[in-house]
Amino acid sequence: MVSELFGKANRLSRIFNRSGKTIMLALDHGMALGPMQGLERPAEMLDKLTSFTDSIMLNKGILRNCYTPNGHVGIVLRVSGAATIAGEDLTNESITTTVIEALRLSADAVATSIYVGTPNEHSTIRDLAQLCDECETYGLPVLAVTAIGKDRERKTDPRYLSLAVRVAVEMGADIVKTYYCDEKFEKVVEAAAGIPIVIAGGPKMDSVLDVLKIAENATRAGARGVDMGRNVWQHERPVEMLLALKDIVNDGVSAEEAYSKHFGR
Repeated sequence: MVSELFGKANRLSRIFNRSGKTIMLALDHGMALGPMQGLERPAEMLDKLTSFTDSIMLNKGILRNCYTPNGHVGIVLRVSGAATIAGEDLTNESITTTVIEALRLSADAVATSIYVGTPNEHSTIRDLAQLCDECETYGLPVLAVTAIGKDRERKTDPRYLSLAVRVAVEMGADIVKTYYCDEKFEKVVEAAAGIPIVIAGGPKMDSVLDVLKIAENATRAGARGVDMGRNVWQHERPVEMLLALKDIVNDGVSAEEAYSKHFGR
């Protein structure tokens, strides 16, 4: 038991920096959305951006073929999928990678989605629960993604987000990825019962300042970092976006200050 606890703590220390926060770069979109803008050449993008992150979240094929190991970035391996935007139901995910394969690839955590309130609620929550049990044997952390599918209204509902977050925690998740909402987000954080929350970015926002304000408001309410993709690698200045997010998440700089420092010239 001691070695298992050490293993999990050691892996989490590669995802969260010494301040206990994380700038996680999400790169798992291609499994459902294909080679979208910014992800056409993932190897180039990884080479350019990983040194400005604490951790990356991606699928096994991109990890194996496009990432050059450097020992300085935490690896969160997406292990669910098998549904695409071209299919009938984007929420119809299942486990696509074994825990043994995740360990073989030296993952520091694995990630799977739950779709609370959809027809696939039962199967995705069951998959999370069983994955948590299996990963606990090896001291491998699990990140639960509280996904919403095509129902975008749910991402602003604190009651729904609190429900989804608590379900993930009750099933054994070690990290929960969810959305920020303007109303009562502290209740969403409270629903996690002390488990770290990281914030999703979602579709590309209208302005840099919108992205930075979400990061500021979320971390001030208790989130432990961000796990963003499109709002970073679809921006014309992704390095500056990551540096601004670092200032906000790690150092408590305001969104306006971070914007002025990295985009104001």
